Amino acid sequence: MADCPSARGLFMHIGIDFGTSYSAAAAIIDGELTLVRFGEAEQFRTAVYFPELVPDPNDFELTPELEAQLEAHIRSARTELRRQAATGVTTSRSDEELRRDALRVVRRQWMEEQARAATSSVASFQHALFGEEAVEGYLESGGGNLIESPKSMFGYRLDPQVRKVIVHIATHILEHIRLTASRQFGQPVRGAVIGRPVEFRSSMGAAGSEQAIEILREAASAAGFDEVSFLEEPAAAAMHYHKSLDDRQHALIVDIGGGTTDVTHAELGGDASPLIARNWGLPKGGTDLDVGVSLHSFMPLMGKDIVRIPQHQFVEAASVHNLPKQREFRKQNYRLVAAPYGPRLRALQELGATTRLNQAAERTKIRLSADAIHRAELNFIEHGLVVDASRDDLDTAIEPFLTQLERTLTVVRDDLPALPASVFLTGGTSRSPQVKARVAACFPEIPLVHGDPSLGVVSGLAVAASETVY
Repeated sequence: MADCPSARGLFMHIGIDFGTSYSAAAAIIDGELTLVRFGEAEQFRTAVYFPELVPDPNDFELTPELEAQLEAHIRSARTELRRQAATGVTTSRSDEELRRDALRVVRRQWMEEQARAATSSVASFQHALFGEEAVEGYLESGGGNLIESPKSMFGYRLDPQVRKVIVHIATHILEHIRLTASRQFGQPVRGAVIGRPVEFRSSMGAAGSEQAIEILREAASAAGFDEVSFLEEPAAAAMHYHKSLDDRQHALIVDIGGGTTDVTHAELGGDASPLIARNWGLPKGGTDLDVGVSLHSFMPLMGKDIVRIPQHQFVEAASVHNLPKQREFRKQNYRLVAAPYGPRLRALQELGATTRLNQAAERTKIRLSADAIHRAELNFIEHGLVVDASRDDLDTAIEPFLTQLERTLTVVRDDLPALPASVFLTGGTSRSPQVKARVAACFPEIPLVHGDPSLGVVSGLAVAASETVY
């Protein structure tokens, strides 16, 4: 076994950046940072493709068999009410209430059966693909289920059976990371420090973040990790930055990732350990820029602001990281929408079309960060259909996010007891020139230090894994 601080007993501990858009892992071996390689890359897109469909509660329909089960539950409930009445217990329940409760039971049993069938299917999970291969496999197959950015769903209210599916997806991603690391390092990887945002995307406030941690902990255990702890992502980036500072200083860490923006104020550098003073979080990130570009430059070709269709349906179509929104969009009927918009919307409802559109929007965002204009072809929607976007279009599309970022950093600045000596910028979305400029404008008198956009967080998590005693 390698002589390394991150090895404990018979197994290793690694740092895992389970990201919204991309994920990475690393360990400290012989005092040096060693990144886990996924093929030829040091990170992979946080996406998984299952050749078999993951059960969807929206697929539930009352077949004759399920209708018979429903009636049996209703009869049983009525019998119980009569028994209670005979013993002097009076409970009033309408037929509508009895049917609603019975339907809930039948639906739950159906989901449990679907989940068991999917879990036991050899093709379903053992043949899963990850990263870019997952997206390509989905687009080429014409079937199965692609799950992109599952982290975006951890903090939302979930049906118990849907939660099981989400845990199962997270388990396979973490198992993919653990097994890849074990093969690379030649020894079992059983422990991890997993990064977490200050504030998860959530529909339940603080309870959403608690649920997200529970999902990750449960998934990590099922994936074969015996020891797991969590570290806020900007604090991890602070540990990475700390290693590069000879002199002690107060620093501000700004981590702008795919799903969230996190800020940490810390005392770093020198021989002393890093001291984390305070964290701030904004549940917005790079995926919101992609949605903004899609809504501004692509959705007008689908009829946005032209046809009488609720605006939220275009948001649902653009939000490929949100499965419930995608399902809502695919359920819509656009047959009465006049050409060319009706046929285009129906084409966008086809399997894989929203994923292709999101890829085009993401490429447009990246290209316009360097080029003045960019043309995106949408032949998968309609032959000859193109989007011509300019730098001004990009600026308009991402301004809502930049405004929220500026507000968050203004709150941070007002909360600080004194201005820091430096601002360390990391996270995949920090590559954007517009994002860099907005951060710099919020702290014009402070040096802006550019960290590795992709690996700043995972490097700090690896350091934390090497220093944690379990």
